[in-house]
Amino acid sequence: MTAEADWIRAARRGDLEAFNRLVLAYQDAVYNVAYRILGERAAAEDATQETFLRAWQHIRRYRGGSWRGWLFRIATNACYDHLRRRRRRPTVPLETTDAEGGTLEDAPWLADPNPKSRPEAEAERAALRRALETCLQALPADQRAALVLVDVEGLPYAEAAQALGVALGTLKSRLARARLRMQACLRRFPELLGSLTRLNPGETPHAP
Repeated sequence: MTAEADWIRAARRGDLEAFNRLVLAYQDAVYNVAYRILGERAAAEDATQETFLRAWQHIRRYRGGSWRGWLFRIATNACYDHLRRRRRRPTVPLETTDAEGGTLEDAPWLADPNPKSRPEAEAERAALRRALETCLQALPADQRAALVLVDVEGLPYAEAAQALGVALGTLKSRLARARLRMQACLRRFPELLGSLTRLNPGETPHAP
């Protein structure tokens, strides 16, 4: 954290090399957030580039606090701008064959206390991954962003609220609605019924 703080201070003074170190440290995380919100690789790459361009242009406005939260707020705004520009079109299922960072498979509200033997478990996880991506993209953008930041990126509630520029209560409300929508959506996939019957549709985790 000391090195990061030094990079931030230097970048605020106009040191591009220091800012590039911040880019290297956070580019994967920013891309993962953009990819999960936008659902398209090319769009996520554009949003990631736009995020760091905006961050560099406005870095003197950073006044301390969570650098990650500040950067993710720029990233989510860039994604929202992209969604507003995007014309209506059918949702395209995401590619899930490579590692895109965190996934929703390990979200606490999807915990499986009885894992199956490996081959069967792998097949089920692949089906679950496809279903998760489909349901995630069906969420309203504000709920999708809340779910991505908390359940995928693992941000604390307060930091996620900062990233979204909303009150803590608003973040919790969006997240609760998103989790319930995800659970309802996932129940429409017959091949997952064995796993999803373990979920309690009336419960969502409390804030840590």
